[in-house]
Amino acid sequence: MTTTEPAPLVPLHRLHFDEPGPPRPGELPGGAPAWLVSRYADVRQVLSDPRFGRAQLYADDAPALSDVPDLVNNPDLMFNQDGPDHLRLRRTLRRAFTPRAVARWQPWIAAIVEELLDRLAERPRPVDVVEEFTLPLPVAVISRLMGLDGSARDRMRHWSEHAFSDGSHAGEEVAAVLEEFGAFGAELLAERRRAPGDDLISGLVRGADEEGGLPEAQLVSLVCGLVVGGHDSTMTMLGNALLYLLGERPESWPRIGADEEAAGRVADRLIHLVPLGDDRGTTRRASVAVEVGGVTIPAGAVVLADCGAANRDPDVFPRRTLDDLFAPLEAPTLSLGAGAHYCLGAWLARTELQVALHRLAARFPGLRLAEPVERVTWRTGTTSRSPRRLEVSW
Repeated sequence: MTTTEPAPLVPLHRLHFDEPGPPRPGELPGGAPAWLVSRYADVRQVLSDPRFGRAQLYADDAPALSDVPDLVNNPDLMFNQDGPDHLRLRRTLRRAFTPRAVARWQPWIAAIVEELLDRLAERPRPVDVVEEFTLPLPVAVISRLMGLDGSARDRMRHWSEHAFSDGSHAGEEVAAVLEEFGAFGAELLAERRRAPGDDLISGLVRGADEEGGLPEAQLVSLVCGLVVGGHDSTMTMLGNALLYLLGERPESWPRIGADEEAAGRVADRLIHLVPLGDDRGTTRRASVAVEVGGVTIPAGAVVLADCGAANRDPDVFPRRTLDDLFAPLEAPTLSLGAGAHYCLGAWLARTELQVALHRLAARFPGLRLAEPVERVTWRTGTTSRSPRRLEVSW
């Protein structure tokens, strides 16, 4: 009896995307039927049109999106609410993640970056930049914003691995971890009600009081989503960005270190081109029949919006600038969503990536990979993917 070895994982910046085309019937990763939408205008319509919602994905007659429980498919999560229910939850944090608010945070984010770079400089080479930089940076940032203590920081990765499980964890294990995580979120809300401060959770409590009548389960899910989403995406983006820049675009490194504004354009381009994981898009469900790109999507159909393909649509993003890291984007990226469900922490993630890349390149202009890209081991088991370790030297 012979066994087939699984195909080696390729870096996410090397994933192949089919040419965008008209909406067509297809299937979800689990085999359930779905409509595939891949052109930029069509994907943007699906993500922005309220007739394509998230909540109906969890109706009794909807196909199962996952075989195990996870945070992403919890109907109480803000991302899985639509219309007034979604808006009420979103308003509880309406002022927290604006560009103006994030701009006020930038000095202390930069201070955290510099402290980590000081430690990095003292480590014997080669050094694991994941352990020393790409993981502790977003953990420190979200911990400060939310007023989390050291014990919560230590458990953050454990919670994330199960909250964003790709189905490879046992259902009972995921359920137990999510129960523990939910209890943490509930206790954190209770603490901030007893002794409010100037952190995000205290602001959430005040916003919820202003809105009135918000279900506690939805607030707990919002807290848990902030805890794990607030560091996992940035860690993933930063690790994948460094793998790409140092492994395949080293000529860009000096300019990133010399020009913070240019580093911001690189951050925008990397968010646009390098996905967080192997999933090709995000799902919605049509509440009524809707015409998209000249094709009628029937009522009740599940739609997979392929953001990766849409972000490479040659009608919007010309081939001549697609790989120019310093060129401004020709249109808003769909990597962070669009419409009512646009990523709440988009500006914070972009700022962290910009500051981290700029300061790292300025401090270590000779930074280089200490092993070939092909030898990188990957963090798997979750819906996002990035290097588990990334050895660098200078």
